[in-house]
Amino acid sequence: MPTPSAYELTGRTALITGAASGIGRATAVLLAEAGAAVHCADRDAHGLQETVELITKAGGRATAHPLDVTDRAAIKAAIAQAGPLDITAAIAGVMHSSSVLETSDEDLDRVLDINFKGVLHTCQEAARAMIAAGRPGSIITMASGAVDAAQPGLLCYSAAKAAVVQLTKTLATEAGPHGIRVNAVAPGWIRTPMTGRHSPEVQEQTEAMMTRMSPLRRVGEPEDIAQAVLYLASDASSFMTGQILRPNGGVSMPW
Repeated sequence: MPTPSAYELTGRTALITGAASGIGRATAVLLAEAGAAVHCADRDAHGLQETVELITKAGGRATAHPLDVTDRAAIKAAIAQAGPLDITAAIAGVMHSSSVLETSDEDLDRVLDINFKGVLHTCQEAARAMIAAGRPGSIITMASGAVDAAQPGLLCYSAAKAAVVQLTKTLATEAGPHGIRVNAVAPGWIRTPMTGRHSPEVQEQTEAMMTRMSPLRRVGEPEDIAQAVLYLASDASSFMTGQILRPNGGVSMPW
């Protein structure tokens, strides 16, 4: 479908973390299709190069930045290399499963370092660059449906994503006067390498359960979430900040 003018990103520059696969890759591809010059960041150098090739072969503009989001200096360097940023989507993250009683300090520290501090540092460096350049922009974080409903075994992941929600809202209040919007996307069950880490049998059973729970009777695809990110990155959402979009198939409907 042709891109309506409000969703047009021609002339804008975007940085996407977690761009080597899943939601991050789908987002990078879609933002490039909308006209943005996309800077793709991920620690998976091979997957990152595949994403860049997908974009460039389709006529888009993309640059690879192999980095780990726990390395603040690497994030700062990538943002500096990207030049003046208009859009940042902090999508990189990991999943971890353990009961509360079995969760170790090492487990919690690792998930918080990637899923919260990695997002925090990306947002900090992006906002600083936008403010220094004196240009408005859009920062998008990736939360999760796990922030709306407690699930056994997801303490570390859910706690980190809940912290991302609060970071999003707080930064929105601070960056708004500079013309910078900050919003989050909280996906439901999405078919990605992260959710596909189990055996095929467990995967099939889980998807069947999530399909039954959804009023739409399906699970999500990475492209479903990329569309939400495009909306928040574009002028179509120019009056939105501090908000949490929930593309989850209706599985969770918080008040």
